[in-house]
Amino acid sequence: MAGHDKTEKATPKRRAEARRKGQVARSSDLNGSIVLLAALGALAAFGPGIVDGLGDSMRESLLRISHPGQVSANGLGPLLAAAGMAIVAATAPVALACLFAGLATNVAQLGLRFSPEGLRPDPKRLNPINGAKNIFGPNALVEALKSSGKVLIVGAIAALALLPNLTSLASMVGIQPPALGEEIASRAAQIAWMAAAAYLLIAFADVFWQRHRLDKQLRMDKEEIKREQKEESISPELRGALRRRQQQMSRGRMMAAVLGADVVVANPTHFAAALSYDGTRAAPVLVAKGQDLIALEIRRVAEENGVPVVENPPLARSLFETVALDAEIPEELYRAIAELLAFVYRTARRRAPIARAA
Repeated sequence: MAGHDKTEKATPKRRAEARRKGQVARSSDLNGSIVLLAALGALAAFGPGIVDGLGDSMRESLLRISHPGQVSANGLGPLLAAAGMAIVAATAPVALACLFAGLATNVAQLGLRFSPEGLRPDPKRLNPINGAKNIFGPNALVEALKSSGKVLIVGAIAALALLPNLTSLASMVGIQPPALGEEIASRAAQIAWMAAAAYLLIAFADVFWQRHRLDKQLRMDKEEIKREQKEESISPELRGALRRRQQQMSRGRMMAAVLGADVVVANPTHFAAALSYDGTRAAPVLVAKGQDLIALEIRRVAEENGVPVVENPPLARSLFETVALDAEIPEELYRAIAELLAFVYRTARRRAPIARAA
């Protein structure tokens, strides 16, 4: 129906709920481009120091290796440790620059709010239909176009930087290695900066796409807007009173169901679960359950109305934690419940069907 089309923009409440669940507009390309720029900047600033540090470490290692007796006496441990420390010291500025750039970009996009609900397992993510939509849907097409665009742009930049200079590169044959290394490093840095700038432009476009995609996902229909406005028009006190009233009604229905139960399984004070079996269903049904005060109330109602109460703490806790209200008991509990009902029927001399064991 047209009235249920998602044509309305998401309300602030809807956006807040989506953010709490971890559903936000985040561009991984923006993170990648900023980290790349940070790495290039760190290399430009600390590159000479990195080269000198690694060169000193290599010379020191070769000097030690030139005295095999000393290396054999001390073992390779000190040599490897010194080389490792030199590598860590040389690469630390670049690694820290990338780390802080990535964190800052994430904070700029998402803020400092942590969303634990986004980490909870969601069975919908395992839905093959949704997976097919992600693979063959419009978002997958956009991602494929972005990936192809990045490869083409970087390739075009490299070609534009190298092709006009092929003659000058050919003339560099025979020059000294230090000069050749500096020239190659300069050309590589120029290409990298141009590619990073192009990648940043792609990332900005991706930011707008991710926001548009999220807005489309969060769109609401008119009925949802009306329902939300109606809920917001109710004062918090009234909403609390309605919730308490609903809980009382639900508890009243549950206590009424205890009257027709066949048995109540109880932990002396903490848990209670009422079971009913009329033979029309494959297994007994959990008609009431509770903890602490509610458990005591279930037990009181059962005892006052002649419903057998059996203390079995492990079974009571298992029923409370694993079985929903008005649901049949699972197969792994068939045997325990069958033995329990058989005991109750024999004790009370009642004729009733007994749940079959699995």
